[in-house]
Amino acid sequence: MFAKKHILIVVENLPVPFDRRVWQEANTLKENGAHVSIICPKMKGYTAAFETINGIDIYRHPLPLEAKGAMGYLLEYTIAIFWEFVLCWKIYFKKRFHVIQGCNPPDLIFFTALFFKPFGVKYVFDHHDINPELYIAKYDKKGFFYKFLLLVERLTFATANYSIATNESYKAIAIGRGKMPADKVQVVRSGPKLDRLKLTAGNQKYKKGRKYLVGYVGVIGEQEGLDLLLESVKHIVKHRQDVQFAIVGGGTDLEKIKALASEMGLQDYVDFYGRVDDETMVDVLNTADVCVNPDKPTEMNNLSTMNKIMEYMALQKPIVQYDLKEGRFSAHQASLYAENSTIDFGNKICQLLDNEELRLNMGMYGYNRVITELSWDHESKKLVSFYKRVLNVAEPFGLNVPIETSKRKATETEVVQHTIS
Repeated sequence: MFAKKHILIVVENLPVPFDRRVWQEANTLKENGAHVSIICPKMKGYTAAFETINGIDIYRHPLPLEAKGAMGYLLEYTIAIFWEFVLCWKIYFKKRFHVIQGCNPPDLIFFTALFFKPFGVKYVFDHHDINPELYIAKYDKKGFFYKFLLLVERLTFATANYSIATNESYKAIAIGRGKMPADKVQVVRSGPKLDRLKLTAGNQKYKKGRKYLVGYVGVIGEQEGLDLLLESVKHIVKHRQDVQFAIVGGGTDLEKIKALASEMGLQDYVDFYGRVDDETMVDVLNTADVCVNPDKPTEMNNLSTMNKIMEYMALQKPIVQYDLKEGRFSAHQASLYAENSTIDFGNKICQLLDNEELRLNMGMYGYNRVITELSWDHESKKLVSFYKRVLNVAEPFGLNVPIETSKRKATETEVVQHTIS
């Protein structure tokens, strides 16, 4: 379908294939005939300067620090822009590309794309984070850097020929704040790939001899609310000691949160597993009775779709989270929604632990929603249809693939296939 087309994907904040959304996009484009190259940083165990995986060429550049603080981010991004510029030209002279897909953060990749647009290269902005809101969530203030982020976001949209939004809230920002024409913006959600999220019986070792396990997977940073989760854990263990908590993931605040758990006397109830491979992550989540998303009620989190929610749903887990717009859209009835209170969050966890039927019903509801609407099997079709427009590829007669798939309940066969395939 995309034969003889070369798409370059640039991502700064995570390596590939660790960045699951980017890796899913790249593989979908490759499977549809495109030659795909990726530029990303060396980090999180991915240190080879160049390698080819699944026929996709991955170029990694040095990134000497994982920044913290406004000036730290400025330094990190300056280094990244330099290497992205150098590698883009190296790749272009090796094999001319037709599209640069820039994945934020930061909203600075357009600087490099500008140099290639005169050669007919199109720029697609893959909008992962709303950085002005992220800045407020991190630093609780506006000022020079906030205004700078608004400016570069606007320049990014002005440079982009097309934009990919991760949800309808981001699409509204692209159209409103970014002034992008609505027909140039496509929503492609970060739906989970079911082949990496197998249903199993889990492993009781994670419960540490207790009756229940509550699981979390994701980044551990300033806005993810792990400090709020620990407050909820403290409330829970005052009243019951039959619950163990498993936290999977890494980030800039991991050591801070681990120290806070010890200060609160929760070290016997909370296990930190750090960054782990997919097999371990899925093993922990399959063992969990309830999964949580304690993202703080900020505007950033309110408008953002969190991958962890759909991964929980794909493994039939009931969820507790704060009542945020996009979190509610993703989970619907697969989640209980706490008021803006760590006590209520803890009470909602206990409500689920004490009601097995409710847990099972919510888990199956979420699973059906992923199977029929939100998995990458559905979202990948939207990406392919979008890139047909970007690359001006005609649809072969008789092979029209609708962007919106029909909504139906998962069949018993699908459930069995997901469980044992």
